[in-house]
Amino acid sequence: MTHLIIGNGIAGLNAARAIREMDADAAVVMVSDETFPPYSRPMISYVLEGSEPHAKLPLFPGNVYEDLKITPVLGHRVAHLDVKKKAVRLENGTHIDFQTLLIATGADARQVNVPGSDLGNIFTMRTQKDVLDQLEAVSQGVENALVLGGGLVGFKAAHALLKRGINVTMLITSPYPLAMQVDETAGKMILEELQAHGLAVKVGVSVTAFDGDGTVGNARLDSGEILDCDLVIVGKGVDPSLGFIPENDIEIGYGIQVDPYLCSSVPDIYAAGDAAETFDIARQTRWINAIWPEAAVQGRIAGFNMAGRKVVCPGSLGRNVMRIYSLDVLTLGLANPEKTADLEIIQAGGETAGAYRRLAFRGNIMVGAVLINQIEQGGVFRAMIENRVPVRIPKKYLMSLNFNYSRLL
Repeated sequence: MTHLIIGNGIAGLNAARAIREMDADAAVVMVSDETFPPYSRPMISYVLEGSEPHAKLPLFPGNVYEDLKITPVLGHRVAHLDVKKKAVRLENGTHIDFQTLLIATGADARQVNVPGSDLGNIFTMRTQKDVLDQLEAVSQGVENALVLGGGLVGFKAAHALLKRGINVTMLITSPYPLAMQVDETAGKMILEELQAHGLAVKVGVSVTAFDGDGTVGNARLDSGEILDCDLVIVGKGVDPSLGFIPENDIEIGYGIQVDPYLCSSVPDIYAAGDAAETFDIARQTRWINAIWPEAAVQGRIAGFNMAGRKVVCPGSLGRNVMRIYSLDVLTLGLANPEKTADLEIIQAGGETAGAYRRLAFRGNIMVGAVLINQIEQGGVFRAMIENRVPVRIPKKYLMSLNFNYSRLL
């Protein structure tokens, strides 16, 4: 029995560990286009800011491949999946057969496609190599940095560069930061907090071109403005890395559509992490929740199923908690849904109150939450969303810090 895992991130690694718990002798082959050992992707921003060394990135000490008896095939990207023959072909022409396959390829950072985007010192921020390249550029001297995108990656990149004493400007197409996670009130609170701590933020603008002699020197904006910059980090989101899968061979929406066992439409082919569309508890439909904790859990479940132990994935839930200077920000589920007739939104607080709370309900079931400061009840709200606990008391009571979960029971 050969179990093939594409991807050596947390989903792929946890799958291998689960397989080993079930079968000490089965062949496990892991393919990755990276050569670095499995590492904590969320920590790369700490390496950029200098608070953690690059050597701290690996998830486990020693040789994890040797410890788990994994055959690693590193530094090679999968070029083609042959579903019928149960084999993959790598870009170097190597073929690998399998009995079960896990696609845990994660996602690729979106590039910015404008004139001059091939100049030096323009980076994405997805891998440990990205950060090493950024640190090399910083070591040569950087005065003005530009961060494209107002999501989590953009914020982390901007914060890291600011800590290094670099002038940073964040360009956001939307009207406020974290627009995919929070509503306008929360977004403006975050925007003001960023500006108060020295980050220049321009909203409603985009880059139309970069200029420079070998390396980037400035950026031209659709507003007509020209900004000096000798380093650019693009944080414009990611897309599932699925280009090696022939069209129509596997059911794919935005990601690979999987059943409760994380199996794709093809028997013995599984998917987990940022490549998989699992059942979203808040949305009650398939969705990709591209966050580290979900990838970790899904990888383990997929591994058990590959090894013959039937384990059901209970569904996924998007959530994030972050510290933005003096603001604690927590989002859960449908944190910033479009207004529809079946959704009820209640909110309280705001900038002058020093805290903000916005909850979304479908009927008497909470489906989303945004909390800024006073986030101590976030765990209760998460449990309510994940377990679909009916709210049988007036919803306004959930806005109080004195709310007691037992009142629902």
